[in-house]
Amino acid sequence: MKSYPGSEIRNVAVAGHAHSGKTTLVSALLHAAKMTPVLGRVEDGSAITAYDEEDVARRTTMQNAVAFAEWNGVKVNLVDTPGFHMFVHEARSAMLPVEAALIVIHAVNGVEAMTTRVWQYAAEFNLPRVVVLNQMDHPRAASTANSTLQALHDRFGRNLIPIQLPIHSDRGFEGVVDLVTMEAFYYTPGGDGHGKIGEIPPGLAGAAQQAHETLVELVAEGKDELMEEFFREGTIPEQHLISALHEAIREDRIFPVLYTSGLAGIATDHLLDFLKVYAPAPIEREPVAARAVLQTVAANGNGAAVMATPAEVDSEDQPEIVLRKVDDAEPLSLFVFKTMTDPFAGRISFFRVFSGCLRNDATVQNYSRKGAEKFSHLSIMQGHTAVPVSELHAGDLGAVAKLRETFTCDTLGDKGHEIFFEPVCVPEPAMTWAIEPKTRADEDKLAPAVHKLMEEDLLVRFYRDPQTNEFLIAGAGQPHIESLVSKLRRRYHTEVTLKSPKVPYRETIRGRADAQGRHKKQTGGHGQYGDCKIKMEPLPRGGGFEFVNDIFGGAIPRQYVPAVEKGIQESAARGYLAGYPVVDFKVTVYDGSYHDVDSNELSFKMAGRIAFRKCMEQAKPTLLEPIMRVEIEGPEEFAGALMGDLNQRRGRVQGMESTGASTLIRAEVPMAEMLSYGQSLTALTQGRGSFHMEMDHYDVVPPPIAEKIVASAKKPTGDEDEE
Repeated sequence: MKSYPGSEIRNVAVAGHAHSGKTTLVSALLHAAKMTPVLGRVEDGSAITAYDEEDVARRTTMQNAVAFAEWNGVKVNLVDTPGFHMFVHEARSAMLPVEAALIVIHAVNGVEAMTTRVWQYAAEFNLPRVVVLNQMDHPRAASTANSTLQALHDRFGRNLIPIQLPIHSDRGFEGVVDLVTMEAFYYTPGGDGHGKIGEIPPGLAGAAQQAHETLVELVAEGKDELMEEFFREGTIPEQHLISALHEAIREDRIFPVLYTSGLAGIATDHLLDFLKVYAPAPIEREPVAARAVLQTVAANGNGAAVMATPAEVDSEDQPEIVLRKVDDAEPLSLFVFKTMTDPFAGRISFFRVFSGCLRNDATVQNYSRKGAEKFSHLSIMQGHTAVPVSELHAGDLGAVAKLRETFTCDTLGDKGHEIFFEPVCVPEPAMTWAIEPKTRADEDKLAPAVHKLMEEDLLVRFYRDPQTNEFLIAGAGQPHIESLVSKLRRRYHTEVTLKSPKVPYRETIRGRADAQGRHKKQTGGHGQYGDCKIKMEPLPRGGGFEFVNDIFGGAIPRQYVPAVEKGIQESAARGYLAGYPVVDFKVTVYDGSYHDVDSNELSFKMAGRIAFRKCMEQAKPTLLEPIMRVEIEGPEEFAGALMGDLNQRRGRVQGMESTGASTLIRAEVPMAEMLSYGQSLTALTQGRGSFHMEMDHYDVVPPPIAEKIVASAKKPTGDEDEE
């Protein structure tokens, strides 16, 4: 495999709404470049970038995949991204290692929810955006092309402009007119993706000339020398226009629109030509900002590096920001942007070489974890197939297997030149399920298997709830979690069941009580005798449990008082109303009696339990529920619907603020109402909303809801009062 310098590399993220044809278009580009003998298809599982078993089974992309095409002296690295809203965080992470984004739009469906999301992601990373109206062979594409283009102008502005015009005839979509060279390219549907140059159709000549002039005017805007040439000559020569258009695209002054059909293989070679000529090379990228020192090598649950917060770092230790140029002459630095687990090759790390030149068998320092890694069998990925290479230059994408301690978001490079590239922020999981292994063997395999999945997907969380003792798995939504369960079964032979997680309710008291607990039992020989009197009163929320010994005169011997406390704590842990722990109360033991022979610790523990339950009968017991602090972000036009939905969920809105075209809502909402919020938010915002929540405090459950919870809960067996 040839090694390409940074000037001959194009890194492109292929993004867009689900079912816009991204994966098929990538397959068509690879086929046109003769990287594959036949056109890969999603339907039969032969698409190069849809190799994961879940992608094949569900016929949708669920994770980023990398492929490359060698085309007329350049290497085009393509990162195929998911378009389904639950996996759109993958698309966002794909923007970091590339220099351009190919926004694929269904020619008939037009601008959809994820179109706007991925456009915004690309804007965050200052990436030039190339719009491709795909599936132009659709029967309705000819009649909807103009309206789709108008919708693009309305959403993204007038700087979005066609540099092609589609050619339609009675036979359907036949080719495109290049508005730069003013040539027509004709294709055979289902062919090899290579077109033939021909004359512009007479019926399209006038529109093509007008579109060419509009393009030239827009390119010349803002450049005095081009404007002078345009006014002097009435146009811009082709060579000047090409270089000026390349510069305008790189500077985000123009967002070009192209037309293709991936399935029919029409205009795919022209798209590769366009990427070669107009997409920026890595060496044209602005120097990349990085931190000079990594403050901590701690890792989160998925193995990704975590930096210290500003509050944790002394001001004199604050790291400086350094700029690393994309150049072979710079010190080596690379960033791991994806991890894949292969049953045969093990863990495969996908990385971007930001600077320097990486050679096979090189020993590289992992700055995030303070260790050394040997890069043996250096390769580039064609889907799930590794193609060996001897070296990778600055700007290229590569992969290596079986690194010992390297995970997604780690920064590596030459020793003595430590820096740290900021990782892409991963959103919080939107849905949590309780996960139970079916057998003891499955239980032993569960944790290692899930942690391998977490290495691949940073959004996944897996932990045991200390309050309910359930294993919980969190993800972007039900399809996401179901795919994880399927992978557990297929890859790791681990069978599990999913169920809704328990809400960790609590019980407390709102009144005072005074009761006596007496335990007396005679069965022949030594009997059992314990007697205590206690007072119970509520504590402020979060007060926990407080025990006070107020015994005078030896009514209860000192050695038996801890037994009374232990009995109360054990009974409180089992609850009174619905089996949930009792919290935020104070108990004072102030009197009692004992027997010289029959009293022991067990007797007083039983007496404490009896006294506790008698007090609970008097002290106005009630249920507490966890209240979550929630931040919801969505398009401004959906703010009213979001507020109404929060009110139905018993939420209390704390504030709102506008952030451009989006609205940020802060609210407090009971956890019980948020278990399935991710799905509702998707429906309310057409997949364009996101949210974050964390535990805030406990509050009293309203009586009607508390009655239902108590009625449905399994009643605990009560302690039997004995006198």
